[in-house]
Amino acid sequence: MTTTDQNLPAALGGAAAFPEGLPLTRLEVPGREELLARLGRVLDSGMLTNGPTVRELEQRAAELIGVEHVVAVSNCTAGLMLVLQAAGVGDGGSVVMPGFSFSATAHAARWAGGTPLFAEARVEDVTLDPADAEAKLKAADRPVALMATHVYGTPCRTEELQRIADAAGVPLVYDAAHGLGSSRKGVPVGNFGLAEVFSMSPTKVAVAGEGGLVATRDADLAATIRTGRDYGNPGDYDTLFHGLNARMSELHAAVGLAWLADLPQRVAHRGSLVATFASAVAGLPGLRLALPEEGDVSTFKDLTLILDADAFGLTNRQLADALKAEGIDTRRYFHPPLQRQKSYAYLGQAESLPVTDRLAESVLTVPLWTHMDTATVRRIADAVVRIQPHAEQLAAAV
Repeated sequence: MTTTDQNLPAALGGAAAFPEGLPLTRLEVPGREELLARLGRVLDSGMLTNGPTVRELEQRAAELIGVEHVVAVSNCTAGLMLVLQAAGVGDGGSVVMPGFSFSATAHAARWAGGTPLFAEARVEDVTLDPADAEAKLKAADRPVALMATHVYGTPCRTEELQRIADAAGVPLVYDAAHGLGSSRKGVPVGNFGLAEVFSMSPTKVAVAGEGGLVATRDADLAATIRTGRDYGNPGDYDTLFHGLNARMSELHAAVGLAWLADLPQRVAHRGSLVATFASAVAGLPGLRLALPEEGDVSTFKDLTLILDADAFGLTNRQLADALKAEGIDTRRYFHPPLQRQKSYAYLGQAESLPVTDRLAESVLTVPLWTHMDTATVRRIADAVVRIQPHAEQLAAAV
Protein backbone atom coordinates (compact mmCIF):
# COMPACT_ATOMS: atom_id res chain seq x y z
CA MET A 1 0.00 0.00 0.00
CA THR A 2 1.32 3.44 -0.86
CA THR A 3 1.70 6.31 1.58
CA THR A 4 -1.22 8.03 -0.08
CA ASP A 5 -3.41 4.95 0.46
CA GLN A 6 -2.40 4.82 4.11
CA ASN A 7 -3.65 8.37 4.56
CA LEU A 8 -7.02 7.64 3.03
CA PRO A 9 -10.05 7.06 5.27
CA ALA A 10 -11.18 3.45 5.39
CA ALA A 11 -14.41 4.43 3.61
CA LEU A 12 -12.28 5.40 0.59
CA GLY A 13 -10.04 2.34 0.59
CA GLY A 14 -7.55 3.13 3.35
CA ALA A 15 -6.72 0.83 6.25
CA ALA A 16 -9.24 0.86 9.10
CA ALA A 17 -8.00 2.45 12.32
CA PHE A 18 -9.56 -0.38 14.35
CA PRO A 19 -10.09 -3.41 12.12
CA GLU A 20 -10.96 -5.41 15.25
CA GLY A 21 -13.68 -2.89 16.12
CA LEU A 22 -13.84 -0.32 18.92
CA PRO A 23 -17.08 -0.31 20.96
CA LEU A 24 -18.47 2.86 22.47
CA THR A 25 -18.09 1.53 26.00
CA ARG A 26 -16.15 -1.30 27.60
CA LEU A 27 -15.89 -2.15 31.29
CA GLU A 28 -12.95 -3.29 33.33
CA VAL A 29 -14.07 -4.01 36.88
CA PRO A 30 -11.62 -2.60 39.44
CA GLY A 31 -10.46 -4.45 42.57
CA ARG A 32 -11.78 -7.80 41.38
CA GLU A 33 -10.30 -9.92 44.19
CA GLU A 34 -11.64 -7.66 46.91
CA LEU A 35 -15.00 -7.49 45.13
CA LEU A 36 -15.26 -11.28 44.88
CA ALA A 37 -14.50 -11.56 48.58
CA ARG A 38 -17.17 -8.97 49.38
CA LEU A 39 -19.70 -10.75 47.17
CA GLY A 40 -18.89 -13.98 48.98
CA ARG A 41 -19.62 -12.34 52.33
CA VAL A 42 -22.94 -11.04 51.00
CA LEU A 43 -23.93 -14.50 49.80
CA ASP A 44 -22.86 -16.08 53.07
CA SER A 45 -24.96 -13.57 55.03
CA GLY A 46 -28.19 -14.70 53.40
CA MET A 47 -29.26 -11.03 53.12
CA LEU A 48 -29.44 -9.98 49.48
CA THR A 49 -31.25 -6.65 49.79
CA ASN A 50 -31.62 -3.75 52.20
CA GLY A 51 -28.57 -4.74 54.21
CA PRO A 52 -25.24 -3.42 55.49
CA THR A 53 -23.55 -3.31 52.07
CA VAL A 54 -26.14 -0.86 50.77
CA ARG A 55 -25.68 1.26 53.88
CA GLU A 56 -21.90 1.17 53.41
CA LEU A 57 -22.28 2.33 49.81
CA GLU A 58 -24.55 5.17 50.91
CA GLN A 59 -22.08 6.27 53.57
CA ARG A 60 -19.08 6.07 51.26
CA ALA A 61 -20.88 8.04 48.54
CA ALA A 62 -21.97 10.69 51.06
CA GLU A 63 -18.36 11.10 52.21
CA LEU A 64 -17.11 11.30 48.64
CA ILE A 65 -19.67 13.91 47.65
CA GLY A 66 -19.61 15.79 50.93
CA VAL A 67 -23.38 15.74 51.38
CA GLU A 68 -25.42 14.77 54.43
CA HIS A 69 -27.70 12.15 52.92
CA VAL A 70 -27.39 9.56 50.16
CA VAL A 71 -30.08 6.97 49.48
CA ALA A 72 -29.32 4.02 47.20
CA VAL A 73 -32.06 3.02 44.76
CA SER A 74 -32.48 0.46 42.00
CA ASN A 75 -31.76 2.97 39.22
CA CYS A 76 -31.55 6.68 38.52
CA THR A 77 -34.99 6.87 36.90
CA ALA A 78 -36.68 5.41 39.98
CA GLY A 79 -34.76 7.84 42.15
CA LEU A 80 -35.95 10.78 40.05
CA MET A 81 -39.52 9.50 40.18
CA LEU A 82 -39.44 9.28 43.97
CA VAL A 83 -37.84 12.71 44.41
CA LEU A 84 -40.35 14.37 42.10
CA GLN A 85 -43.22 12.59 43.81
CA ALA A 86 -41.95 13.80 47.19
CA ALA A 87 -41.59 17.32 45.74
CA GLY A 88 -45.28 17.35 44.90
CA VAL A 89 -45.35 17.43 41.09
CA GLY A 90 -48.23 14.97 40.89
CA ASP A 91 -50.99 17.43 40.08
CA GLY A 92 -50.12 17.62 36.39
CA GLY A 93 -48.31 20.93 36.68
CA SER A 94 -45.43 21.89 34.43
CA VAL A 95 -41.95 20.54 35.11
CA VAL A 96 -39.50 22.70 33.15
CA MET A 97 -36.56 20.65 31.90
CA PRO A 98 -34.05 20.49 29.05
CA GLY A 99 -35.12 19.08 25.71
CA PHE A 100 -31.49 18.02 25.25
CA SER A 101 -31.41 15.15 27.74
CA PHE A 102 -31.97 11.41 27.95
CA SER A 103 -35.58 10.23 27.89
CA ALA A 104 -35.49 9.22 31.57
CA THR A 105 -35.51 12.89 32.60
CA ALA A 106 -38.94 13.42 31.10
CA HIS A 107 -40.21 9.91 31.83
CA ALA A 108 -39.56 10.37 35.55
CA ALA A 109 -41.53 13.62 35.63
CA ARG A 110 -44.40 12.07 33.68
CA TRP A 111 -44.56 8.99 35.90
CA ALA A 112 -44.57 11.23 38.98
CA GLY A 113 -47.60 13.05 37.57
CA GLY A 114 -45.99 16.16 36.11
CA THR A 115 -46.14 17.55 32.59
CA PRO A 116 -42.78 18.14 30.86
CA LEU A 117 -42.19 21.64 29.53
CA PHE A 118 -39.00 21.62 27.49
CA ALA A 119 -36.42 24.41 27.48
CA GLU A 120 -33.37 25.18 25.36
CA ALA A 121 -29.78 24.04 25.78
CA ARG A 122 -26.76 26.33 25.99
CA VAL A 123 -24.78 26.28 22.76
CA GLU A 124 -21.49 26.41 24.68
CA ASP A 125 -21.79 23.27 26.82
CA VAL A 126 -25.22 21.77 25.89
CA THR A 127 -26.57 22.02 29.47
CA LEU A 128 -29.87 23.71 30.31
CA ASP A 129 -30.07 27.38 29.27
CA PRO A 130 -31.01 29.29 32.45
CA ALA A 131 -32.51 32.20 30.52
CA ASP A 132 -34.90 30.00 28.56
CA ALA A 133 -35.72 27.92 31.64
CA GLU A 134 -36.65 31.13 33.46
CA ALA A 135 -38.83 32.25 30.56
CA LYS A 136 -40.58 28.87 30.44
CA LEU A 137 -41.25 28.93 34.19
CA LYS A 138 -42.76 32.41 33.94
CA ALA A 139 -44.94 31.41 30.99
CA ALA A 140 -46.20 28.15 32.53
CA ASP A 141 -49.72 28.13 33.96
CA ARG A 142 -48.79 25.94 36.92
CA PRO A 143 -45.04 25.43 37.27
CA VAL A 144 -44.26 22.82 39.92
CA ALA A 145 -40.55 22.01 39.46
CA LEU A 146 -37.38 22.80 37.55
CA MET A 147 -35.19 19.93 36.38
CA ALA A 148 -31.68 20.18 34.90
CA THR A 149 -29.23 17.60 33.57
CA HIS A 150 -25.45 17.57 33.92
CA VAL A 151 -25.09 16.45 30.30
CA TYR A 152 -22.07 14.17 29.70
CA GLY A 153 -21.03 15.01 33.27
CA THR A 154 -20.65 18.73 32.52
CA PRO A 155 -21.99 20.68 35.51
CA CYS A 156 -24.90 23.03 34.90
CA ARG A 157 -24.83 26.69 35.83
CA THR A 158 -26.09 25.79 39.27
CA GLU A 159 -26.09 29.27 40.81
CA GLU A 160 -28.30 30.76 38.12
CA LEU A 161 -30.66 27.80 38.14
CA GLN A 162 -31.09 27.97 41.92
CA ARG A 163 -31.85 31.67 41.75
CA ILE A 164 -34.44 31.03 39.05
CA ALA A 165 -36.06 28.16 40.96
CA ASP A 166 -36.20 30.20 44.16
CA ALA A 167 -37.77 33.16 42.36
CA ALA A 168 -40.40 30.88 40.85
CA GLY A 169 -41.02 29.14 44.18
CA VAL A 170 -40.38 25.65 42.79
CA PRO A 171 -37.92 22.89 43.75
CA LEU A 172 -34.82 22.33 41.64
CA VAL A 173 -34.02 18.66 40.93
CA TYR A 174 -30.98 17.49 39.00
CA ASP A 175 -30.77 14.49 36.73
CA ALA A 176 -27.14 13.86 37.65
CA ALA A 177 -27.00 10.47 35.94
CA HIS A 178 -23.64 11.33 34.35
CA GLY A 179 -22.29 13.42 37.19
CA LEU A 180 -20.92 11.24 39.99
CA GLY A 181 -17.40 12.65 40.28
CA SER A 182 -18.07 16.00 38.61
CA SER A 183 -17.76 19.33 40.44
CA ARG A 184 -18.89 22.92 39.96
CA LYS A 185 -16.40 25.59 41.07
CA GLY A 186 -14.84 23.14 43.50
CA VAL A 187 -18.16 21.88 44.92
CA PRO A 188 -18.96 18.23 44.10
CA VAL A 189 -22.07 17.59 42.08
CA GLY A 190 -24.57 16.16 44.55
CA ASN A 191 -24.70 19.31 46.68
CA PHE A 192 -27.07 21.33 44.50
CA GLY A 193 -30.82 21.80 44.38
CA LEU A 194 -33.34 19.87 46.43
CA ALA A 195 -31.71 16.63 45.31
CA GLU A 196 -29.40 15.20 42.67
CA VAL A 197 -29.84 11.68 41.37
CA PHE A 198 -26.92 9.66 40.02
CA SER A 199 -26.88 6.58 37.83
CA MET A 200 -24.59 3.60 38.38
CA SER A 201 -25.61 1.70 35.23
CA PRO A 202 -22.92 0.02 33.07
CA THR A 203 -22.31 3.01 30.79
CA LYS A 204 -21.43 5.34 33.68
CA VAL A 205 -18.10 6.19 35.28
CA ALA A 206 -19.08 4.58 38.61
CA VAL A 207 -20.91 1.30 38.06
CA ALA A 208 -23.02 -0.97 40.25
CA GLY A 209 -24.35 -3.09 37.36
CA GLU A 210 -27.63 -1.29 37.80
CA GLY A 211 -28.38 1.26 40.47
CA GLY A 212 -28.77 4.88 41.45
CA LEU A 213 -27.99 7.26 44.30
CA VAL A 214 -30.14 10.13 45.57
CA ALA A 215 -28.02 12.85 47.19
CA THR A 216 -29.67 15.57 49.27
CA ARG A 217 -29.10 17.88 52.23
CA ASP A 218 -32.77 17.52 53.22
CA ALA A 219 -33.19 14.93 56.00
CA ASP A 220 -36.97 14.73 55.57
CA LEU A 221 -36.65 14.14 51.85
CA ALA A 222 -34.05 11.40 52.44
CA ALA A 223 -36.39 9.68 54.90
CA THR A 224 -39.24 9.87 52.39
CA ILE A 225 -37.09 8.35 49.64
CA ARG A 226 -36.02 5.51 51.95
CA THR A 227 -39.67 4.73 52.60
CA GLY A 228 -40.63 5.25 48.98
CA ARG A 229 -38.03 2.82 47.63
CA ASP A 230 -39.75 0.09 49.69
CA TYR A 231 -43.28 0.54 48.32
CA GLY A 232 -43.96 3.41 50.74
CA ASN A 233 -43.84 0.89 53.59
CA PRO A 234 -42.59 2.41 56.88
CA GLY A 235 -42.01 -1.08 58.28
CA ASP A 236 -45.48 -2.20 59.31
CA TYR A 237 -46.88 -2.79 55.79
CA ASP A 238 -49.34 0.08 56.26
CA THR A 239 -48.01 2.03 53.27
CA LEU A 240 -47.91 5.79 53.61
CA PHE A 241 -48.03 6.62 49.90
CA HIS A 242 -47.70 5.01 46.47
CA GLY A 243 -44.06 3.95 46.57
CA LEU A 244 -41.97 1.72 44.32
CA ASN A 245 -39.90 -1.40 44.58
CA ALA A 246 -36.75 0.63 44.05
CA ARG A 247 -34.36 -1.03 46.47
CA MET A 248 -30.74 -1.64 45.51
CA SER A 249 -29.57 -5.19 46.13
CA GLU A 250 -26.60 -6.00 48.32
CA LEU A 251 -24.86 -7.52 45.30
CA HIS A 252 -25.18 -4.33 43.28
CA ALA A 253 -24.00 -2.29 46.25
CA ALA A 254 -20.89 -4.47 46.52
CA VAL A 255 -20.06 -3.79 42.88
CA GLY A 256 -20.72 -0.09 43.39
CA LEU A 257 -18.28 0.07 46.30
CA ALA A 258 -15.54 -1.34 44.08
CA TRP A 259 -16.08 1.44 41.56
CA LEU A 260 -16.19 4.21 44.17
CA ALA A 261 -12.80 3.24 45.61
CA ASP A 262 -10.71 5.31 43.20
CA LEU A 263 -13.35 7.41 41.47
CA PRO A 264 -11.47 10.75 41.61
CA GLN A 265 -8.42 9.19 39.94
CA ARG A 266 -10.55 7.65 37.20
CA VAL A 267 -12.34 10.93 36.54
CA ALA A 268 -8.97 12.69 36.30
CA HIS A 269 -7.75 10.07 33.82
CA ARG A 270 -10.81 10.54 31.63
CA GLY A 271 -10.20 14.28 31.68
CA SER A 272 -6.62 13.77 30.53
CA LEU A 273 -7.81 11.54 27.68
CA VAL A 274 -10.26 14.20 26.53
CA ALA A 275 -7.48 16.80 26.65
CA THR A 276 -5.35 14.53 24.47
CA PHE A 277 -8.18 14.15 21.96
CA ALA A 278 -8.87 17.89 21.94
CA SER A 279 -5.22 18.66 21.24
CA ALA A 280 -5.09 16.13 18.41
CA VAL A 281 -8.15 17.55 16.59
CA ALA A 282 -7.38 21.22 17.28
CA GLY A 283 -7.61 23.27 14.14
CA LEU A 284 -10.04 21.03 12.28
CA PRO A 285 -12.70 23.28 10.73
CA GLY A 286 -16.21 22.98 12.11
CA LEU A 287 -15.40 20.71 15.04
CA ARG A 288 -15.49 21.43 18.75
CA LEU A 289 -16.02 19.43 21.94
CA ALA A 290 -18.67 19.74 24.64
CA LEU A 291 -16.43 20.94 27.48
CA PRO A 292 -17.09 22.26 31.01
CA GLU A 293 -16.42 25.82 32.07
CA GLU A 294 -12.96 26.63 33.40
CA GLY A 295 -12.68 25.55 37.03
CA ASP A 296 -15.35 22.86 36.67
CA VAL A 297 -14.69 19.11 36.51
CA SER A 298 -16.62 16.77 34.23
CA THR A 299 -16.69 13.00 34.45
CA PHE A 300 -16.78 13.01 30.63
CA LYS A 301 -19.21 10.15 30.75
CA ASP A 302 -19.28 10.79 27.01
CA LEU A 303 -16.72 12.29 24.64
CA THR A 304 -18.98 14.20 22.31
CA LEU A 305 -18.06 16.11 19.16
CA ILE A 306 -20.17 19.05 17.98
CA LEU A 307 -20.03 19.59 14.22
CA ASP A 308 -20.72 22.56 12.05
CA ALA A 309 -21.56 20.50 8.98
CA ASP A 310 -20.95 23.35 6.54
CA ALA A 311 -17.44 24.00 7.86
CA PHE A 312 -16.49 20.38 8.58
CA GLY A 313 -17.96 19.11 5.31
CA LEU A 314 -19.92 16.22 6.80
CA THR A 315 -23.05 15.88 8.91
CA ASN A 316 -22.88 13.88 12.11
CA ARG A 317 -24.56 10.97 10.32
CA GLN A 318 -21.98 11.05 7.54
CA LEU A 319 -19.10 11.24 10.00
CA ALA A 320 -20.65 8.32 11.90
CA ASP A 321 -20.66 6.27 8.70
CA ALA A 322 -17.04 7.17 7.98
CA LEU A 323 -16.00 6.22 11.52
CA LYS A 324 -17.95 2.97 11.27
CA ALA A 325 -15.75 2.06 8.31
CA GLU A 326 -12.77 2.71 10.61
CA GLY A 327 -14.24 0.22 13.10
CA ILE A 328 -15.23 2.98 15.54
CA ASP A 329 -18.64 2.78 17.20
CA THR A 330 -20.53 6.05 17.71
CA ARG A 331 -23.86 7.38 19.02
CA ARG A 332 -25.79 10.60 18.49
CA TYR A 333 -26.32 11.58 22.14
CA PHE A 334 -28.99 12.98 22.26
CA HIS A 335 -30.99 12.50 19.08
CA PRO A 336 -33.86 12.91 18.76
CA PRO A 337 -34.22 15.50 21.51
CA LEU A 338 -37.06 14.99 23.96
CA GLN A 339 -39.49 17.47 22.40
CA ARG A 340 -39.34 15.48 19.13
CA GLN A 341 -39.71 11.98 20.57
CA LYS A 342 -42.91 10.11 19.77
CA SER A 343 -43.75 9.68 23.44
CA TYR A 344 -44.02 13.47 23.86
CA ALA A 345 -45.70 14.37 20.57
CA TYR A 346 -48.96 14.93 22.47
CA LEU A 347 -47.42 18.00 24.11
CA GLY A 348 -47.12 19.83 20.79
CA GLN A 349 -43.65 21.18 21.58
CA ALA A 350 -41.75 19.63 18.66
CA GLU A 351 -41.00 22.94 16.94
CA SER A 352 -40.32 24.91 20.10
CA LEU A 353 -36.56 24.50 20.55
CA PRO A 354 -34.51 25.50 17.47
CA VAL A 355 -31.18 25.64 19.35
CA THR A 356 -31.72 22.17 20.78
CA ASP A 357 -32.68 20.89 17.33
CA ARG A 358 -29.44 22.23 15.85
CA LEU A 359 -27.37 20.67 18.63
CA ALA A 360 -29.10 17.31 18.26
CA GLU A 361 -28.29 17.37 14.55
CA SER A 362 -24.65 18.25 15.30
CA VAL A 363 -23.50 15.91 18.09
CA LEU A 364 -21.61 12.66 17.74
CA THR A 365 -20.23 10.66 20.66
CA VAL A 366 -17.08 8.58 20.15
CA PRO A 367 -15.67 5.86 22.41
CA LEU A 368 -14.17 6.73 25.78
CA TRP A 369 -13.51 4.19 28.53
CA THR A 370 -12.11 4.68 31.98
CA HIS A 371 -9.29 2.21 31.30
CA MET A 372 -8.60 3.46 27.77
CA ASP A 373 -4.99 4.42 27.10
CA THR A 374 -3.67 7.56 25.45
CA ALA A 375 -2.57 5.72 22.30
CA THR A 376 -6.14 4.53 21.66
CA VAL A 377 -7.53 8.03 22.07
CA ARG A 378 -4.96 9.34 19.62
CA ARG A 379 -5.95 6.66 17.08
CA ILE A 380 -9.60 7.77 17.34
CA ALA A 381 -8.59 11.40 16.89
CA ASP A 382 -6.27 10.51 13.99
CA ALA A 383 -9.17 8.79 12.25
CA VAL A 384 -11.24 11.98 12.48
CA VAL A 385 -8.28 14.04 11.26
CA ARG A 386 -7.81 11.67 8.29
CA ILE A 387 -11.48 11.84 7.38
CA GLN A 388 -12.00 15.60 7.31
CA PRO A 389 -9.82 16.52 4.30
CA HIS A 390 -11.82 13.99 2.24
CA ALA A 391 -15.19 15.29 3.45
CA GLU A 392 -16.38 16.38 0.01
CA GLN A 393 -15.62 13.00 -1.55
CA LEU A 394 -17.18 11.12 1.37
CA ALA A 395 -20.31 13.27 1.30
CA ALA A 396 -20.73 12.66 -2.42
CA ALA A 397 -20.42 8.93 -1.90
CA VAL A 398 -23.38 8.76 0.49
